[in-house]
Amino acid sequence: MKVKVLFLCTGNSARSQMAEGYLRHAAGDQFEALSAGIEPKGLNPLAVEAMQEIGIDISHQRPKDVVSLLGQHIPYVVTVCDNAREHCPIFPRTYKFLHWSFEDPAAAQGSHEEKMAVFRRVRDEIAHRIDAELVPRQETQRSGT
Repeated sequence: MKVKVLFLCTGNSARSQMAEGYLRHAAGDQFEALSAGIEPKGLNPLAVEAMQEIGIDISHQRPKDVVSLLGQHIPYVVTVCDNAREHCPIFPRTYKFLHWSFEDPAAAQGSHEEKMAVFRRVRDEIAHRIDAELVPRQETQRSGT
């Protein structure tokens, strides 16, 4: 049985969606990756583009309200922004609660390329944290990262 991991942020439009897609790609055989938001908004197209650049398609993912997951047994809950941490509902049987504060790439200003630079950086920071803290060592070594 796969272990559920919930990535939670405010809008469930970028950071948590990228984290869900990356974990599914890196260790989908061991984890059931989920994401949700405190106030879900539409999936950010720049998040889709940034993930596509590394060969991960998140275009089929949809924002979800965290309320829809209440009552489920979710062993790992990872908040990826400070607002989500402050407003995260209690999941009673959570084994590990992690807080990773990432800049909101959706707030980036400037040209398309300037915004994409922020999305790429945040994507890479998320991937690094997942590889370091969630994905078992042998999986990380096998993927070459």
